[in-house]
Amino acid sequence: MMRRCVWMLAGYLILSGCGGNPYLEQSLKPAELQGKDKAWFVKNWGEPSGKATRFFGGETWTYYRIAGGKSGPPFFNFKPNQCEITLKFDKEEKLDDYSYSGC
Repeated sequence: MMRRCVWMLAGYLILSGCGGNPYLEQSLKPAELQGKDKAWFVKNWGEPSGKATRFFGGETWTYYRIAGGKSGPPFFNFKPNQCEITLKFDKEEKLDDYSYSGC
C-alpha cells in the first residue's frame, strides 16, 4: 500500500511539471483578453522573426527567443533552449490565439 502511494505521488509530480510555461502564460493570456494589437507587440517585443497570412484573414507572427539552457559534461558547453512563440491575429489586427514550444 505504501509503495502504491509513493508511485501515485511520483506520477502526480511528474504530470504537474508538464503544464507549460507560467511566465509566458502570464504575459500572453492578459494580452489576448485585453485585445492587444500588432502595434503593441512590435513596441514591446520588437519585430517578429517571421510573418504569414491566415486563410480567413489576419496574420500569424512567429518569434524565436533563447529561453535558458543547459550545460553539461564533458566540456560544460552551454546548449540554449530555443523558444518558438506563435501569435495569431484576426482581421482587426487583434491577438486571436497564441502557442509556444521549446520554452
